[in-house]
Amino acid sequence: QVQLVESGGGLVQAGGSLRLSCTASGSIFRASIMAWYRQAPGKQRELVAHITTGDTTNYADSVKGRFTISRDNAKNSVLLQMNSLKPEDTGIYYCNALVFGTRNLWGQGTQVTVSS
Repeated sequence: QVQLVESGGGLVQAGGSLRLSCTASGSIFRASIMAWYRQAPGKQRELVAHITTGDTTNYADSVKGRFTISRDNAKNSVLLQMNSLKPEDTGIYYCNALVFGTRNLWGQGTQVTVSS
């Protein structure tokens, strides 16, 4: 049963923008810290940004000032607006929900490729 559905990845030139979206069921979304992780080829998965149910956000140093995470409560979605993209932002981006602080859910991943 798919509980997190992602969309919005693709190929973009350096300096460009993409917006990722992840939709969850209402009950999951309302109970979860939502986050985006990414995994580059040959590297470990890393946290990109997270947002709490109270809209507190946190970002990896590498994306601060370029990426913005937000919640769309009407659509049970978490968005990641990515601007000024760099080739090193390339990877598979995964949506994550930490439900009631104990249960981890993952999306299927969406590919982001930034060409130089």
